[in-house]
Amino acid sequence: MDGRYQTQPINLPLREVEEDAAVIEPSNSVSVQPTPPNGGYGWVCTLSVFLINAHTWGINSSWAVIMAHLSTQSDQIKTTHFQWALVGGISISQALLISPIVNPLINFMGLRMTLIIGTKLVFVSLLASSFATQFWHLFLSQGICFGWGMGLTYIPASVILPSWFSTRRSLAVGISASGAGLGGLVYSLVANSAIQKFDVSWTYRILAFCSLAANSVASALIKVAGNGTHMRPTNPPFRFGDFRRVEIPLVVLWGMATDLGYITLLYTIPSYSSSIGLTPTQGSIANAMFNLGLGLGRPIIGYLSDAFGRINMAMTMASLCALLCFAIWIPANSFGVVVAFSFLVGPLCGAFWASVHPVLAEVVGLPRLANTFSIICLSLVIPTTFAESIAMQLVMSNPDRPSSTSASYLRTQVFVGCMFLTGSLSLWLLRAWRAWKMSANEAQVGERLSASGLGPATGGSWLKPRFLFGLWKV
Repeated sequence: MDGRYQTQPINLPLREVEEDAAVIEPSNSVSVQPTPPNGGYGWVCTLSVFLINAHTWGINSSWAVIMAHLSTQSDQIKTTHFQWALVGGISISQALLISPIVNPLINFMGLRMTLIIGTKLVFVSLLASSFATQFWHLFLSQGICFGWGMGLTYIPASVILPSWFSTRRSLAVGISASGAGLGGLVYSLVANSAIQKFDVSWTYRILAFCSLAANSVASALIKVAGNGTHMRPTNPPFRFGDFRRVEIPLVVLWGMATDLGYITLLYTIPSYSSSIGLTPTQGSIANAMFNLGLGLGRPIIGYLSDAFGRINMAMTMASLCALLCFAIWIPANSFGVVVAFSFLVGPLCGAFWASVHPVLAEVVGLPRLANTFSIICLSLVIPTTFAESIAMQLVMSNPDRPSSTSASYLRTQVFVGCMFLTGSLSLWLLRAWRAWKMSANEAQVGERLSASGLGPATGGSWLKPRFLFGLWKV
């Protein structure tokens, strides 16, 4: 894609165009789409999405600090580690669960009003959590309500950003996505300091008002590029029959597999640090380095994605993350090694959320991006809800290895590594499909698909070695 938008219809019958949708570029081929500004006010929108990420995903990262405090204080809320982990998973999965209603809501009341509602829900959830005295209070406030607020802010904000950029799309998305890591770093430290100086209740209130201020400013500044046609109800809707197109299941598999690994790492590094004899302070430093790597690495990955191909970089990140899990995390038994692993794996493990919008823009086109992303988010609800719970169950599943030792984490470490390997495999296949389609589109110029011999009639031709192993910028 990279800014090249079709302005002339392909000389094919409408019926033939619909049947060959897997080959023809998914952008609207019969109407002129404006060229993205590729900068200008788009950088203001990038900063706005950065703030929203920092005050949704970033603030949500502070839950690990709050959870660690609550789980060790006898006079606070007492429950099982499984239930604590469930609250963190629910807060993410609920944001994904409501994604199908976000786009219709934007069409009904506008982008800014949707963001304002999400901002208020995040504020109310954190403020209500400050008065929680039982586990179910936090489940409803920190879990469900916060998740809804995050969904109504993060999802619409991130979907509009690709419309501002073409050649710099991945860089802009990478910068905005780094807000999750840098916000997680700052608010994890803020939460820890506030708990030590005040208590959990006042910590939640500080987080509530910080989120209200920042998200309100971001909501006022952000806007859709051009005429916003890719977010209007006249867009081609996502049809569940689209799952028959190979690219959609491959993106879903990529997201499900890597999210299982990402959420596990997000919440497991502090507990693993304790299992090898590190102090809680050292565990918090390792977690902070994870978020620092997440924040600093995403803009770099975005820049490299624009230079070498978005799917190429996403596949490389997933492969490197699996390698780090097997080569460094499993034998890690000292503070320095754990910190190094945390910093290196940070920018890699969450590559799905930094790359999914540019990749979808390549795969399905801008007109279908918002609707397709909402369906993909829906498919990630179950993995994000139970990722950490699965990890803890694997830790406790071996009676011969107590959960307080590093050996008990071996199954979890192997599980995480295999999930990232699965994600890289799905991206490898997606890369081959995209390369095949690019070749097919080039062959279409000046002739019909039937004459080119590269249409759907060739079946699995995209699995040929030239597409699987060729040096394509995809």
